[in-house]
Amino acid sequence: MAMLDLRLQEFLDEVASERRTPGSGSVAALVTAAAAGLLAKIARASKDGWPEAAGIAAQAESLRDRAAPLAQADAEEYEAALSAPTKTGDESVQRRDFAVGRAYARAAEPPLRIVETATDVAQLSVTVARNGNQSFRADAAAAGAFAAAAARAAAELVAVNLTASAEDPRVVRARALAEDAARAADEAYAGD
Repeated sequence: MAMLDLRLQEFLDEVASERRTPGSGSVAALVTAAAAGLLAKIARASKDGWPEAAGIAAQAESLRDRAAPLAQADAEEYEAALSAPTKTGDESVQRRDFAVGRAYARAAEPPLRIVETATDVAQLSVTVARNGNQSFRADAAAAGAFAAAAARAAAELVAVNLTASAEDPRVVRARALAEDAARAADEAYAGD
């Protein structure tokens, strides 16, 4: 199933289905993409009074394009991790554990990229909230809040997939980025 080819209702039905994916990682990726889309819309609506608006809109579009495919990547890597124990067959326990560990490490990569992208979106929301058309400031702040929530959710997925060590640098990085995204969202709401 190619998630980006689904109609919105179909995607929502898939999320609500009994299947394991799409799950929270895919939702976080699409929320991030939607938040970036909001920022692009606001920047475009601000072009008359903001010389940098076109460049900011392009940056927001680039973030949207970076986030959206992560919905599919997250679902695919998570499915691969879930099926890893059955694919290792009659191998030794050590070899099987290694293969499963690698599969979950790969499953942590899309959520980490979601955290990175969502943090960039939250940080961009500050710029848009400050400089964009002020009649859309609440939308810019909301985009920051959506991105921060997606970053937090994806950071938790990184930690869950890398259960071997809470001090894994990827877990530490994901959590730090999610905190940065939350601060940026708060700043976008403050409007300072």
